[in-house]
Amino acid sequence: MSRTDALFLMIASAAAAVTTTALTVSGIVASAAGPVTLTLPVATTHQAASGLSVGATGHYTALDATIPVIPSGPAALLAWAGALNQLGILAVLALICLLAYRLRSEILFTRGSGWLLGAGGFVLALAGTVGQILDSIARSRLADLIGVNGRPPGEYYLFSFDFNVGPLVLGIALLLVAGVFEFGRKLQKDTEGLV
Repeated sequence: MSRTDALFLMIASAAAAVTTTALTVSGIVASAAGPVTLTLPVATTHQAASGLSVGATGHYTALDATIPVIPSGPAALLAWAGALNQLGILAVLALICLLAYRLRSEILFTRGSGWLLGAGGFVLALAGTVGQILDSIARSRLADLIGVNGRPPGEYYLFSFDFNVGPLVLGIALLLVAGVFEFGRKLQKDTEGLV
């Protein structure tokens, strides 16, 4: 990778960080200020889809609902979920910028590189997981508040949970790469002692 390519990666990751942060903040402000359309989970299979042809039957498991004002509890959970997801994105972008800088300076295996990769992986895994949990809880509470579930008596439901394993897996992978960096630093140090 040339110095120009590394510089381009550093600029692109900084621009992506600014853009995604601006979009996240504007989304949080917009959801608190006025009507918001959210996809809410439907917790029961008793919501039958009507009007289907050729004898088909079905039920729906999600509903796009426009809510004039989100109550403060779910709004706070959605805001925290958005902020935590953005924190995970920023961790990845910071690592891209760091690695591009290290490649540009041709000193990749430093004492802090392994620790920074590990910290970035930990932040991504934790923030991505907790952000998804908070988002699911908020959407489930909103679905209950607007009465979309209509559960029959005796049916119990805590909350619907959609989970994307991507942030968790990538965070764990970054932790492993941090271990490789630490091993590479030790090898580099041993090699320097031989020369």
